[in-house]
Amino acid sequence: MSTPCNLTWREAGEREWLWVTPRRHPIARWLPDHFELEQEEMYGEPFGVPEPLETVFISWFQSGEVFLSGLTYKRGAGNVFYFRPGHEIYPTYYDSNVKTVLRNAVKWAHNPEARIKDVHDAPNVPVESALEPLTARGPKLHADGEEGFR
Repeated sequence: MSTPCNLTWREAGEREWLWVTPRRHPIARWLPDHFELEQEEMYGEPFGVPEPLETVFISWFQSGEVFLSGLTYKRGAGNVFYFRPGHEIYPTYYDSNVKTVLRNAVKWAHNPEARIKDVHDAPNVPVESALEPLTARGPKLHADGEEGFR
């Protein structure tokens, strides 16, 4: 991201309210104008990230901090969505609204035109074709003559 991505944080199981900022954004489809998570890790501003293309969610925590919790970016042909909620000990991913956000975000980010369409777009270059003479050594993952990505 070419920035430090620094932020403030606290692990205290605080209540969080996530507010949808552009109600018609595809990532916010089927969501209320805000929803609550009973226990979350707090992330607070300033958040050292590049200026987003869009801010889809803003969080407000029980302790008063706010955070840009849903941001979109475009990187090359890729669509990137940053979503803040989620902690290894809180039940965030069981929340129906969070599941909706993740489902919507996958659909929004999907860009089939950016995919490699032919294995010959990323060919396996044999040792014999290296620019400088090369002797292969070490184990191999692919069989001789095998091409492309898996």
